[in-house]
Amino acid sequence: MEACHSQDKFNITVYGAIAMVIVTPQAFAGMWINAFIVSVLCVTWLKKKTFNSNEKILLVLGCSRFWYLCTTWIYSFFSVIYPRCFSVHPIPQLFAAIQSFFNSYNLWASAFLCVFYCIKIATFRHIFFIYLKLKIDRIVPWLLLGLLLLSMFLCILAYDFTDKTCCQNLNSTTLGNLWQSTVRMDEHIFHIFFISGLVFATAFLAVIFSVLLLLFSLWRHKCKMQTNSMKDLSMDAHIKAMKSILSFFFIYSINFICLVLMLIYTSKMENSVMFLISVFLYVFPSVHSLILILSNPKLKKALLRTLPCVKCKVRMK
Repeated sequence: MEACHSQDKFNITVYGAIAMVIVTPQAFAGMWINAFIVSVLCVTWLKKKTFNSNEKILLVLGCSRFWYLCTTWIYSFFSVIYPRCFSVHPIPQLFAAIQSFFNSYNLWASAFLCVFYCIKIATFRHIFFIYLKLKIDRIVPWLLLGLLLLSMFLCILAYDFTDKTCCQNLNSTTLGNLWQSTVRMDEHIFHIFFISGLVFATAFLAVIFSVLLLLFSLWRHKCKMQTNSMKDLSMDAHIKAMKSILSFFFIYSINFICLVLMLIYTSKMENSVMFLISVFLYVFPSVHSLILILSNPKLKKALLRTLPCVKCKVRMK
């Protein structure tokens, strides 16, 4: 029995080490990419003393993704190195609340960025769309504040869910009311998962409609340029815009599927599935931020200036 117990302990240690080896480079790469976006925008603000609407959304997006990756990596690190600390109240509750806050803010800010691009770039003549195009710059700060309040609400739900789960685990071992606590917990889980799934689905629907409208507008504009035999440079720009939008939609769809699977498998506690889901969730903040850098001329120029400096420092060492 002791040999089997030590063997299980060794397997858990190897699994944790492999998980950290895979997750750590993803997390640090994503933190560097998003910290780069935030630093470039802050330097721009120090020079111009102003932020446009696009830069405000990118700044919020970069900050939320940086801290989401940071807190998630710290959680993964301590769960492997010292898992007993998560049995101390309120450490697991705080980690769950912080991760939920930054993840929901990241999810909604990226969805709102897609809606913002759709309103700014698409050319529709509907009166409501024209009104949004004129008022969008004033609406952006209020929407970011609304996203902050929504993320705080989900943060409270995550804290409450984790707290009730921990209490149920303690009560099930000390009391004999296991069936009653399980029924109450199932009802509590259903309500929280329903609200979380509704929030995720709403953000995904906003992305779907924005992408479809923007692609339709760009495609119609591209057809007009072809019939009018205009310059190829503008056509290439629209084709690049459509490719970047499609790549964002593809990545966002994978992230949405992973979030839904996370809600499904959280109650089942299957470590292998949860690990694969967490790997894909790490990829989204990194890859999408990199696409934003490459599609933004200001960020792309700053990146091209930074890379030679990094190479020179590496060679000097």
